Amino acid sequence: MTLLLNAIRLALSAILRNKTRAALTVLGILIGVTAVVAVTGLASGATAQVGGQIDSFAADALYVNSQTTQRSGARGKAQGRLTENDAKAIAREAVSVVKTSVFSGAPGQVVYGDRNVQTFLIGTTLPYFYIRKWKIAKGELWTESDELLKTRVCILGSEVAEKLFEGQDAVGHIVRIGRSPYKIIGVFESRGTSLFGDNQDDRLVMPVGSFRARVAPSSPGRVDQIMAAAASSDVTDRAKAQITEILRQRHRILPGADADFRVDTQDEMRQTQERIFGVLSALLMSVAGVSLLVGGIGVMNIMLVSVAERTREIGIRMSIGAREGDILLQFLVEAVVLSLIGGVLGIMLGVGATLGLARALDWPMSPSLGALLVAVATSAAIGVVFGYVPARRAAKMDPIDALRTE
Repeated sequence: MTLLLNAIRLALSAILRNKTRAALTVLGILIGVTAVVAVTGLASGATAQVGGQIDSFAADALYVNSQTTQRSGARGKAQGRLTENDAKAIAREAVSVVKTSVFSGAPGQVVYGDRNVQTFLIGTTLPYFYIRKWKIAKGELWTESDELLKTRVCILGSEVAEKLFEGQDAVGHIVRIGRSPYKIIGVFESRGTSLFGDNQDDRLVMPVGSFRARVAPSSPGRVDQIMAAAASSDVTDRAKAQITEILRQRHRILPGADADFRVDTQDEMRQTQERIFGVLSALLMSVAGVSLLVGGIGVMNIMLVSVAERTREIGIRMSIGAREGDILLQFLVEAVVLSLIGGVLGIMLGVGATLGLARALDWPMSPSLGALLVAVATSAAIGVVFGYVPARRAAKMDPIDALRTE
């Protein structure tokens, strides 16, 4: 212990004698450790933010979309069909599903007085609002009788309401969609931009029967998408298997044949996003690793210069009894101390950068204890690895040749 304390004292005195050189050496390590801490905090914050947005986007949702299947014969391809009856069958037979809804959409123009807005028109059913966690800011939802009678009622996104009515209450007014008048019965709470880049406030929603009859005429019961809410996140995979089996039976798909639909889950969306962030984090961490490598090379370079400058000092220490291990420890500790100083300063700067980014982006970012420990350990390892060669060179000097050096 005494030997180690003496080595630390000698290392600090050598560093203080060459403050500028030591500061430049520390800078490389500082930048690399700062990058490691900041990237780790940014990755964890981004993952938590995306996960929270996905969870707020829908309630353990599953999405069924039609897809093209390959067939033999003259008609080489066939487009799948989804209907309201498919959704009702899923709600009736899939025990792990609590609600189902349908979705059809198309761009369209909404007119009020001398104002008009180009927006996205959606036809759906009442469970859609539960599955997608939509909340009404003003007014109310339509009723089941409105769906049966294909009533001309609609609910506006907050942005559409603002553009058409400029701050006035939109509920109760009549707008025109195509040639049909529609009564506004509600306005959604603002939700901003979704993970997929679409503006969730720029839309108009109506009963799906009214949508098919007046906005986008199609075959009876035909829909673009079926949505389902699993009973909980734990049974999502089970719900997916049940939906797949029900639709394969209804669509008369033979065993082994390709399905004319695809079922995606909310959990799969989350996993995809996490993989993307994982790849980006790995790329950023590789850049930080290069910075640490450059910093380590800087430590080695400075330590070699230090050994060359202090050759006579090494010879004097050896002549009065210092062993090879003492000299090796002295310069190795000096390299480790330099690296640790850079690591500690880098951690402080990285923590500050992480907290600053968290405040600027309004993300739940915080530096993890694991990342801080890794940063400290990496700094020490850099000192040992890149300081060993200069330290060994100093320890292997011949004391007589060292004393002759001016």
